[in-house]
Amino acid sequence: MRISYSALNTYQTCPLKYKFQNVDKIKEPKSKEAVFGTIIHAVMNFIHTPGILSPTLEQALDYFSKNWNSDIFESEIEERAAFSQGVEMIRKYYQQNDISKANIVALEKRFQIDLEEHTISGIIDRIDKTEDGYEVIDYKTAKKMPSQEDVDNNLQLSIYLQAFLNLYPKEIKNLDKIKVSLYFLKHGVKLDSTRTKKQLENIGQVFLDVIKQIEEEKFEPKVTPLCGWCGYQDRCPMWKHKFKEQRKIDTEEINQAIAEYIRLKSEMKSQKFQLAELQEKISQYMDQEGVERVFSEEGVIARTLRQTFKYDEKKLREILEPLNKWEDILKINGTALKNIIGALPYEARKKIEKAKTLNRESKTFSVKKK
Repeated sequence: MRISYSALNTYQTCPLKYKFQNVDKIKEPKSKEAVFGTIIHAVMNFIHTPGILSPTLEQALDYFSKNWNSDIFESEIEERAAFSQGVEMIRKYYQQNDISKANIVALEKRFQIDLEEHTISGIIDRIDKTEDGYEVIDYKTAKKMPSQEDVDNNLQLSIYLQAFLNLYPKEIKNLDKIKVSLYFLKHGVKLDSTRTKKQLENIGQVFLDVIKQIEEEKFEPKVTPLCGWCGYQDRCPMWKHKFKEQRKIDTEEINQAIAEYIRLKSEMKSQKFQLAELQEKISQYMDQEGVERVFSEEGVIARTLRQTFKYDEKKLREILEPLNKWEDILKINGTALKNIIGALPYEARKKIEKAKTLNRESKTFSVKKK
């Protein structure tokens, strides 16, 4: 199988979207964000293409303007805001960088990595020669920046570094002098990192795991914040009800049920706030009167004190371990595990994934009001 990093990322984000794109070959309309990103990447490539003289800011802005696509925007206001944002990105880039001093080795460098009978392909935005090594750079136009910890574990950068080492195998001995960077153009911030040999060893297994799941046809939909930019919503079981009018289905009864459910959920939320306010008022009265129970014709309200404690783990273990009871009180905190798992090395995440078994499952509703 030949698979690109982009396809891998799509599968990890949403397996069903991968199926629509790469198995069913259904063309997805380009989103405004994707088109905008493509234009900005083209400008960066134009700026750094080797020549006698580097392009000036005015020339870069002219290139941006001539390649601008106004057809993808729904309104003039939206288009104007996006265009202004692009201009600001380019201006900021020139303010923070001396274009003539960039020591470019390669731009939009295509690569492929052989992995058993499979091939990984992709494009590296830029490779620079630095004073003591090299830097592999990927441009980003996203609004949100990751943490440094996320950058240190970013799979895309690891793949690009491995591709670079395939091009320059002698540089493996200088691994600590090769930087991998994400340049967030909107913020004018470049976050860089390095990799160890051990981190690079895990890359192939990530792809093999994804390929195995693809071959097993595991294409379940996955709801993420990126769904809002997906062009397959009208086909996805998580979203296609939103397009019911296009499908001409009589949904009057279910629409009433949905509306009533949302109304009741909203009322419950409102009632929780009201109950909290009333509880505070009653509690203040109890403090004032020095009582723990209050009475009315409707009934009695009693106040009880609930306390939680934490224990000294070392002392507790010393007491319970001789009694063979220590393991009985240890419980896995699922929430705490979820909070740290994203920053763990791939090998650790893989072992944790294999360690889980289905305990129970149920379906819950969540409501997002318009």
